[in-house]
Amino acid sequence: MPDFSDTTVAIIGVGLMGGSLGLAARERLGVERVNGFSRSERTLREARELGAITDQASSIEEAVAGADFCFVATPVRSVLDAVRQALAASGAGCVVTDMGSTKSSLMAALTSEEERRFIGGHPVCGSETAGVANARADLFDKATYFLTPGSGVDPSTYERLHGFIAGIGARPTAIDPDAHDRIMALVSHLPHILANSAMNQAGAVNLDGREALLSAGPSFRDLTRVAGSNAGVWTDIFIENRRWLAEVLGAHVRAIERFREALLQEDEKFLAAAIAEAAANRDRMLAAEHLEPADLYVVKVPVPDRPGVLSSVTVALGNAGLNIDDLAFHRISVEQGGVLSLVVSGGDTGQRAVEILKGLGYDAVSIPFSSAGAG
Repeated sequence: MPDFSDTTVAIIGVGLMGGSLGLAARERLGVERVNGFSRSERTLREARELGAITDQASSIEEAVAGADFCFVATPVRSVLDAVRQALAASGAGCVVTDMGSTKSSLMAALTSEEERRFIGGHPVCGSETAGVANARADLFDKATYFLTPGSGVDPSTYERLHGFIAGIGARPTAIDPDAHDRIMALVSHLPHILANSAMNQAGAVNLDGREALLSAGPSFRDLTRVAGSNAGVWTDIFIENRRWLAEVLGAHVRAIERFREALLQEDEKFLAAAIAEAAANRDRMLAAEHLEPADLYVVKVPVPDRPGVLSSVTVALGNAGLNIDDLAFHRISVEQGGVLSLVVSGGDTGQRAVEILKGLGYDAVSIPFSSAGAG
C-alpha cells in the first residue's frame, strides 16, 4: 500500500460523501491535511469539528492549492464547472476526480488535455440521510467504486487514484461512462422513483377514515426507505440521467403491466415463476457480497504508449466483472511503450483476464501473485 500520510487532499462539497471521504482519508490512509470547500460556512465548521477536514477554504482555488488529490462532491449538475475550476487552479501533479452518480455527459464534455488528470468517480454507497453530520469513515467499506478513465488519461494518474480508493476500503472498478449511467438508471435511480411513487400513492389513500400509511408494515418500509431523499440532489440526478432512466422506467411499466394481466387472468403459473426468478436473482446478488478471499494473480500486459490504452484495458476487465485489486504501469520508452501489471483475484480470474485482453490484441500473461516477486 502506498504511503499517503504526506498527501494533501482537497474536497469540493463537504456533505455526506465528501465528509465521509475526508474521514476515511484521515483514518484509513493517515492523510494529515484535508482542505474543504463548500458554499455553506456552517457546513465547513461542522466538517472541521467532525474531523472530516483540517482546513477551511474560501474558494476552490484555495482548496486545491498544493493538493495531490481533489474530490468534487457537489450536486451532479454543478460537477463540470467545479472540475474545470479545480483543474485550472491545481498543480500538474494533482489528480482530480468527482463523486457524482452520472458520468456520460461529464466525460463527453472534457478535452483530452483535461482527461490527463481527471478520472470520473462514483462510489456506490450512501445513506438516506444527507449532510456532513451523517458522514462516517466506513461508508466506503467493500463498496464498488466506479472509475471512468477517459482515453487521454495518464497511467500514473489512474494508478495513484486506484491506490487511494482501495486504501479507503472501496473496490475500484473501471467502467465505460455510458454503461455506468445505464446500469445506475436501473439499480440506483429507478428504485428512488419507485420509492417516491409508492409513498405518494399510499399517502393519498384514506379508507373509511383510516390513512393507508398508518397500516404500513415492514415490507412497505423496506421498499420506501429512500423515499423523500434530498430533493435537490435527486432532481438533478434524474434530469442528468433522463435518457436511460426514461428507458428503464418504460421497461418497468411494461413488466408491471404483465403482472397486472396475470392477476386479472388468475395466471398462477406466471406469478409463481416470476417470484422464483426474483428469488434466484436476489440470491445471486447477495452471494456476490459475501465472496470468500481468493487466490491472487498478476496479469502482465505489454502496451504501446498511446492514448486510450489504459482505459480500454481497465474498462474491458471491469465490464467483464473482474475486479482489479492493484495495478502499476512501468513505462519503458515512447517507442516500446511499457508494461501494465494488474493484480486480480479469483480461481480462474487470471486466465479470464488474459483471454479478454488477447481478444483486444494484447499479449497478456498471468502468473500467481506468490510467484510474481517484487516486480
